Amino acid sequence: MKVWYDACTGKHVRYGVAIARRLRNLGYDVVLTTRKHPDTVPLANFLKEKFIVIGKYDPRSLLTRVKEGSKRQLFFCKLFEKSLPDVAISHGSVDLCRVSFGLGIPTVTTLDTPYADAVHRLTLPLSSYVVSSKAIPERILKSYNPEGQFVRFNGVDEVAWIKGFAPLASFDFKKPLIVVREYEKKAVYAKGNINLLRVAKRLTKLGTVVFLSRYKSKKIKGVITPKGFVDSASLVAQADLFVGAGGTITREAALQGTPAIIVNISKKQHVNDFLIKKGFPIFKVNISNVLEVAEDLLGKRFDVKSLLDTLENPVDIIVSIVKKMNRNS
Repeated sequence: MKVWYDACTGKHVRYGVAIARRLRNLGYDVVLTTRKHPDTVPLANFLKEKFIVIGKYDPRSLLTRVKEGSKRQLFFCKLFEKSLPDVAISHGSVDLCRVSFGLGIPTVTTLDTPYADAVHRLTLPLSSYVVSSKAIPERILKSYNPEGQFVRFNGVDEVAWIKGFAPLASFDFKKPLIVVREYEKKAVYAKGNINLLRVAKRLTKLGTVVFLSRYKSKKIKGVITPKGFVDSASLVAQADLFVGAGGTITREAALQGTPAIIVNISKKQHVNDFLIKKGFPIFKVNISNVLEVAEDLLGKRFDVKSLLDTLENPVDIIVSIVKKMNRNS
């Protein structure tokens, strides 16, 4: 049975690798594709996984997005012209869902961003299975009128690669170490803007600050801005504090016991709220209070192993779906 996974961002690469390695161990043939993006190809190389790179991410305008997506869809048709996958999986890849639906390939779609309205409109109605955390209200999923089956799990996506994770890289930054992630203002769903670089500069009063930019990295006085790829999961495992807008690295940090501050900008923080209620060290604050809360959290490490053990791994769910499809084929 051939399984296809398309990764559009770095998070998708991690997710896809976790799924692919499990399926390969069970004897499945897995094809991994991705696009040129600041986080995808470097992470794939770091994880020593072979992805077929098709197309690129070009967020300059709506027109460039549509053009690049159309090119990728055509390339996918050519890639699978002689041998179609039996099932396609993605974390909301519009291009994969469009091609799979057109070619009659069953599709499994995962999601954890309720505010990604445009993506959900173009993926959920075309999906055979929709896999999501129980943290996301079912009414949100149903609002997109998907005909596929909902499969919900008691956990978050990041469990897929953080459970049993050991840092793959080490860093010698001076302690205390604070990691700040730039806000993703180029995403279609991005609302408003927050200047986390300004926050990073303020935090230098408390320790060493590493600022992870989204696209282009440039030298900033007093702040460390790494050039090239940095393994975020390994970095936050060794950090004393993480500050961001509530995305993937927030949860990578908290699931490893590193306190994570979310600067409030999005109201739909269902997945993070779920982890907060479970007892994971995530703290939502207004931007004016970051320095004060950071000062209080520095030096605190949280033992979350028992909490992590209570969360379901979405890879288990996805593998069970693929097995079911294999039996029914």
